[in-house]
Amino acid sequence: MKMIDIKKWVGGRVIKTGLAAFVTALICNLFQLPVLFAVITAIVTVEPTASDSIKKGMIRFPAAMIGAAFAMVFEYFLGPSSLTYALAATLTLLACHKLRLDAGMLVATLTAVAMIAETEDQYFTSFVVRLFTTLIGLVVSTAINYLILPPHYHEMVRTQVDELYDRSGTLLNRFVKGGTPRELQSEYRKLSKDMERTYSLAQYQREEWKYRRHNLRDIREFGILMKKLEYYQKILYHFANLVYLNIEKAKLNEEKVTTIMKAVDSIASILRDPSHRIPDEHNALIEELDELFISERERRIQTEQKSTRKHLSVRIAIIYELLALEDVLEDLERICTKEKAH
Repeated sequence: MKMIDIKKWVGGRVIKTGLAAFVTALICNLFQLPVLFAVITAIVTVEPTASDSIKKGMIRFPAAMIGAAFAMVFEYFLGPSSLTYALAATLTLLACHKLRLDAGMLVATLTAVAMIAETEDQYFTSFVVRLFTTLIGLVVSTAINYLILPPHYHEMVRTQVDELYDRSGTLLNRFVKGGTPRELQSEYRKLSKDMERTYSLAQYQREEWKYRRHNLRDIREFGILMKKLEYYQKILYHFANLVYLNIEKAKLNEEKVTTIMKAVDSIASILRDPSHRIPDEHNALIEELDELFISERERRIQTEQKSTRKHLSVRIAIIYELLALEDVLEDLERICTKEKAH
């Protein structure tokens, strides 16, 4: 019987959040303490990385103190009125912002408004109890975030990088095989957003390594991945130029179109290959493309002598961007060769 992988159905962060809420409530019930504030704090403190939980936890506790203090002061003088809620929430947010405790604003404000409804006459006791339960929530959620289901951002980054290159190959093929400008531009924007998400995952991995053991091999592999991501950013730059060009307006003859399409197919194939190997036949295609660029440029110079138009033609721009992509691919192949060597 196959084991059911819960993480396929529920994300690790969701599992950790539920577990943090359960353990926090269990501890509070064991010591007969109010559960609400502790559970709220535990839920909002489960961050993508243990590093974030620790750093933001150190901000959220003093922020919660500020919110609790404002709640007690205004309830003492104004009672549980509408004005008390408004003043406690507003001044808590203002104080947290001025003290650069922005990461703790949510916990502080929730603490402030929830305490007003729960507090009776024992203001100082309520203040101390609320802070203690908040601290329980912070400690429990941070411990669970560190110990339970540690995220493997390194593998996630690797998967995302391979997927980005694969999708780029598909987009390049669509550029010469009938993709509409709107479709191409839409896919380009999606790739840009996904690249930014991949950079975020990479930053999470760096943060995780501050608190977890790792070796030189992991660091070296991750460095190569980051290099591939940097090259991908260059590739997207050239894609940004290509998708806003219309190949039909280039008015190329059949022979030149065939040369460009063969070169595009080869570049796309290399992009989709996880090893990004450049075969010998690809170099021959690039030589043809290079010769086409030179001939088109010479033709353009002759045209400029009879015209006041000075900008590059669409056909020259397309060929130039493809040759620029080839330069990036050569650097990419060297990086992948270096990765295999290690």
